[in-house]
Amino acid sequence: MEILENRDFSSEFVFSTSRSGGAGGQNVNKVNTKVELRFSIPKSIILTESEKQILLDKLAHKLTLEFELIIVSQVERTQLGNKKLCIEKFHKTISRALKPTKKRIASKPTRASKEKRIEGKKMLSAKKELRKPPL
Repeated sequence: MEILENRDFSSEFVFSTSRSGGAGGQNVNKVNTKVELRFSIPKSIILTESEKQILLDKLAHKLTLEFELIIVSQVERTQLGNKKLCIEKFHKTISRALKPTKKRIASKPTRASKEKRIEGKKMLSAKKELRKPPL
């Protein structure tokens, strides 16, 4: 897969702004600094069909009913700063989801883990042995 940073998703972003909470005093009450980025995965013309399917599977818990990915930022005190943060979060989320997972290589149990397991079995056996009535 090619690097996502080489692709320009900006034409497919839908931004909306609203008033942010938190610190900022009077500025918070009058300026729309909170930014919400919406990206529709099925409607994207930049992503391939296989990439769309991977994203729909891996990001299912982050998608709306219309299969839109929503990313919100209200950390910065400026709308532009929050917009940049949203775009960074978007690229991180997408690239992390499209990164192929490494297959786990099975390893043999170590000697210490085998001995620990045997010791546990011996202790359990001894405990049960004590429960038996004397002969």
